[in-house]
Amino acid sequence: MPTIVAHFDVPFVRCLDPEGRVVDDLPAVASDTEALRAMFRAILRVRLFDAKAVALQRTGQLGTYASCLGHEALHVGIGSALRPEDAFFPTYREYGTQLWRGVRMSEILLFWGGDERGSAFADQPHDFPWAVPIGTQTLHASGAALAFRLRREPRVALATVGDGGTSQGDFYEAMNAAGVWSLPVIFVVVNNRWAISVPLAKQTAAQTLAQKAIAAGIPGVQVDGNDLLAVRAVLDEAVARARRGEGPTVIEALTYRLSDHTTADDARRYRGKEEVERAWAEEPVVRLRRFLVERGLWTDAEEKRWTERCQEEIEEAVRTYLGTGTPPLEDIFDHTFATLPAGLAAQRAEALAARESTPHG
Repeated sequence: MPTIVAHFDVPFVRCLDPEGRVVDDLPAVASDTEALRAMFRAILRVRLFDAKAVALQRTGQLGTYASCLGHEALHVGIGSALRPEDAFFPTYREYGTQLWRGVRMSEILLFWGGDERGSAFADQPHDFPWAVPIGTQTLHASGAALAFRLRREPRVALATVGDGGTSQGDFYEAMNAAGVWSLPVIFVVVNNRWAISVPLAKQTAAQTLAQKAIAAGIPGVQVDGNDLLAVRAVLDEAVARARRGEGPTVIEALTYRLSDHTTADDARRYRGKEEVERAWAEEPVVRLRRFLVERGLWTDAEEKRWTERCQEEIEEAVRTYLGTGTPPLEDIFDHTFATLPAGLAAQRAEALAARESTPHG
């Protein structure tokens, strides 16, 4: 008979069921009334912003946009678990995390409007811009975590990656480096069940995505990504481990993309109506709202006031975005090389000369 040399488990964490009922021990943050209210306000804020961004795209005022509808609890849970000096490495839809960490709404709109100045966050110098290439940000996060360790800085790097991104070699390489060097990095796998139109079952035969951490020798845990309290429970533990120098963690967050993949997509072509309806029954806003209302921590009147305040903020951000002039032509050349190669320098001069000779510049 063979000898079993190792056993592995993947725990699943849920604190609130889809009806907002407590089903397991609550994390410490659940007893902090102001923190709970602040996180719920942030969830509502990003949902309202997201809806406005989609409307802007549909009316020709924004480029292709990736909605975050259904991911809000996970995003706010990540943002609220990190310190300002930590570093966040997003994919391209973690607006709830970014807004919590100081990224401006107008900057998000600028980016999706095709202006790379939106990636130069004025109020968040530690976070990386959106990563449209799939999985590359996980390597960047491991690199930053290595720098934190070498500098002896008590900082944490956190990267999000989609379920499809876990099929990329970059993800495995990032995990392997993090495990070997015991880096202060966290990989949050946003398992929304679809890599654009490819379902999870056609991406991997693994029972869970969290178990991919086992090959790298690091802990892997699965969490209900629509349950803000569960997200905070696993993140608080992972962040504390990383900050103590105990190494990385992989967190698989089960959620659902209630929107199309982007505004260039039509998810009705590959997802059934019944599947989407089931996902709406487990979405994060209703769940946390019920939990708060039953404890007297939130009211309809308060939500109405907050919604009106958010809408004013969003409209101001839209005005800022639409009022931002186009970037100067020389930006095409000036932000890649420390010293511009001769060939590009000649092209730059030619482009500027052509601009000057064109009526109205």
